[in-house]
Amino acid sequence: MTHTARRIGRSFALVLPVVMVLSGTLAVTSVPWAGTDKDSTLLAASSETVSKPAKPRAAQDILRDKLLVELQEKDPGTALTGLQRAVEQRPSLARHCMSIARALGKAAVEQYGPARAQRFSRPVCDTSFASGVAQFS
Repeated sequence: MTHTARRIGRSFALVLPVVMVLSGTLAVTSVPWAGTDKDSTLLAASSETVSKPAKPRAAQDILRDKLLVELQEKDPGTALTGLQRAVEQRPSLARHCMSIARALGKAAVEQYGPARAQRFSRPVCDTSFASGVAQFS
């Protein structure tokens, strides 16, 4: 009886790893993501969107964000001075000056209210700050 059990055990020890390897290989090849199907919906993130570099932000957007933070941390006068200096240093920003000043006016109204925000008004960018304050009051 021990001889028969030993013989069955040896056969089982030889066959079991082969069966496990084959079943594992078959299981892996049968999942949808293993094939060449490009429109598989099982993947959480596709390789096309992950590897795209971020678009560089425009100089006027960076300046606007910087000045809005400065307005919140200090006051609108400081932000307007920063806008005026930035336009003097980079004349290419002059065409965006009015929209940036209006955005600063809107932010000043949200933070200080219309009456107090108007006190910070000065002739930067053709009085667009005052226009932004009046528009969002």
